[in-house]
Amino acid sequence: MILDTIRYKEPGTFEETRFEKVHSVIFKESKEPSILVAREIAHLIKLKKERNETCVLGLATGSSPIGVYQELVKLHREEGLSFSNVITFNLDEYYPMERSNMQSYHYFMHDHLFNHVDIPPENINIPDGKVSPGNLKAYCIEYENKIKDLGGLDFQLLGIGRTGHIGFNEPGSHLNSRTRSITLDHITRVDAAPDFLGIDNVPRKAITMGIGTVMDAKRIILLGWGNNKAEILRKTIESSINSEVPATYLQEHNNTTFILDEGASSELTRVKTPWLVSTCVWDSSLKFKAVVWLSELLGKSILKLTDSDYNNNGMAELLIQEGSAYDLNIKMFNKLQHTITGWPGGKPNCDASNRPERAIPEKKRIIIFSPHPDDDVISMGGTFDRLITQGHEVHVAYQTSGNIAVSDDEALKFAEITKSLCKECKPVDQIIDFIKSKKDNEIDINILRKLKGEIRRSESKGATRYLGLSDENVHFLDLPFYETGTVKKNNLEKKDIDIMIGLIEEIKPHQIYAAGDLSDPHGTHKTCLDALFIAIEEIKKEDYMKDCWVWLYRGAWHEWETYQIEMAVPMSPDQVLRKRQAIFYHQSQKDGVMFQGSDSREFWVRAEDRNRLTAKRYNDLGLADYAAIEAFKRYVF
Repeated sequence: MILDTIRYKEPGTFEETRFEKVHSVIFKESKEPSILVAREIAHLIKLKKERNETCVLGLATGSSPIGVYQELVKLHREEGLSFSNVITFNLDEYYPMERSNMQSYHYFMHDHLFNHVDIPPENINIPDGKVSPGNLKAYCIEYENKIKDLGGLDFQLLGIGRTGHIGFNEPGSHLNSRTRSITLDHITRVDAAPDFLGIDNVPRKAITMGIGTVMDAKRIILLGWGNNKAEILRKTIESSINSEVPATYLQEHNNTTFILDEGASSELTRVKTPWLVSTCVWDSSLKFKAVVWLSELLGKSILKLTDSDYNNNGMAELLIQEGSAYDLNIKMFNKLQHTITGWPGGKPNCDASNRPERAIPEKKRIIIFSPHPDDDVISMGGTFDRLITQGHEVHVAYQTSGNIAVSDDEALKFAEITKSLCKECKPVDQIIDFIKSKKDNEIDINILRKLKGEIRRSESKGATRYLGLSDENVHFLDLPFYETGTVKKNNLEKKDIDIMIGLIEEIKPHQIYAAGDLSDPHGTHKTCLDALFIAIEEIKKEDYMKDCWVWLYRGAWHEWETYQIEMAVPMSPDQVLRKRQAIFYHQSQKDGVMFQGSDSREFWVRAEDRNRLTAKRYNDLGLADYAAIEAFKRYVF
C-alpha cells in the first residue's frame, strides 16, 4: 500500500505550510524517502499488473533518483517485483551523445536500473542522442506521440536543477511545451562539468520532454537532496508560477509531491523561520537561531535588539517566555561569544566550562580526516596550523587519492620531466604514449592513475611539512570505493570501513576533525563522512572513544550558518597568509581545477572570502573584529 507519509495532500493544509504552494514532505536524509518512493512505484506496477494493464513510467537521471533505482532493483531481486508490464520514457538526453558514452543517460539508466530487472528491452524509451539534425524535429514528435498513444504517463519521477529546470526544460520554457531539442543553460552545464571532466566537454544541447508532457502525468514525485538545491526549491515551492523557474508550473498539478531532505528544505519558511508560520517550542537552539536571524535581518548587533524588534517579527511568544529583550540578548550574546576560541585543542590550565573544547588532556591526539588531499588546508588550514603550534599530536588522514582531479596535461608534465632524467623507463613511456593517444571517456590505465595519485601525495606532504607536521603523521588511506578511475564511485564496503577503524584504533584520538560539507559536486565528501560515521558506530563503545570529540568543518562550497557554529577559531592576517601558502602547495588544483563546481574562484580565494565573511558576521552581531574565522560544528555520537 502507498504510505501516508508521501501521499498527496493539498498544499498549505497545515498552518506551518501556509506559504507553500506544492505538497512537500521533509525527511532527515534521502535513504528512507527513496525507499518509500520505490515502494509507491512498485505498488503501482503490481496494481496495473493485477488489472492486466501496462504501467507507463516517466524516469529521471542524475544523483537524486539513484536511491530509488537501487531499491527497485532490490525489490526485483528479493521480493520478485516484475517489470514485464512496464514501459518507460526517460525525460531527456544530451545532444549529440553516443549511447555507449558513460555520460549518456542511456548508459546511466542501464547501469542503475535496466540491466538489473526484467523489463523487456523494447519497452525502454530514452531520447536518441544520435538522431540526425534533419530528423530531430520529427523524432521528437514521434517520441511525444508514443507517450500519448499509451494514454500518457502513469507516474513521473523528477529531480530539479539549480536553474529550476525539470527534465532539461530550462528557464523560459512554456507550460505547453512538448518533447523538443533545447539549448542548455550555462549553470546546467557547469553543474554537469564534473561528470564530463570539465565544462568544455559538456554538450550545449539536449532533447527533453516538455513541461506539458510532464504535467499530463497522473502522478508526479520530485526529489530534492542537499543544500545546493535549497534556494531553488524555496522559489519553486513558495514563489508564484514563473517561466524563469520552470518547476513552479508543478504548482498547478493536482497530484504532485516534493520529497526533500533536511539540506534541500533548509530555506523553506517553516524550516528557516518557523516562528513566522506557527507556534514554536522555544528550545535553546531555536532561540539562538531566531536571535541571530533577527540581528542579521535588521542589521543590528544582538545587544541592540529591542522588544519592538521581536514583537514586529513574529517572536512575541519568545519575549513572553524570556521576559525582556535585554535578558534574552545578553544570554544569546554570551552563547555566541563562548563559541570563540584561539585554542581549538582546548586551553590548558583554565576553566573550560564556557569554552567549546576541554582543557584536559592538555596535549591531545588528533586526527584530521580530509576527503581529498587538499580539503584539510582549504577548510581548516589555520586551525591545523594552530593545533600543531600548540603542541598537540596531530595526524592528517587523506581518505582518497584524489587522482581523478589531476588533469592529463599535469600528469604529462611530470612524466616528461621523469623521462628527461631516466631515458630508459618503460612505465613512463607507457604513460606518455597513453596520454597522447587517449580517446574521449577512456579510463586511465593503472600506472597513470598511480602517477596522478603520487602528484597529489607530494603536494600534500609539501603543505603539511610547511605547517610543521612530521611525515610519519601523514596517512594516505586510499579508500577502495574511490579507486574506479571514473567520476562514478563504488559503494562503501567493509574494507573501506576497516581502514578507517584501523587508523582510529591505532591513534586513539581525543579529537577527530572531518569534512561535513555535503555540497561536493561529485559526492566524495558525503561518502567519506559516511565512512567515518559507520566506523564510529562500530567502535563507539571502546573506552578510548568515550574521550573522543568529533568536529565537522565545511569544505570549499558552503560554510556553517552562524547559528550552527559551535567552535569559531579566529585567524590573524599572518595566519591567513600561512593558510594561503599551504593551499598553494596543491599546484595541480590551481588555475581551472576540474571539480570546482559552480564557483569559478580558485579554492584559496573561496576559503579566504568565506573565512573573512564568517568573521564579518560575528563582528556585525557585536563580537570582536577578526581578520578571519574558521568554523566547526560538533557531531555527538
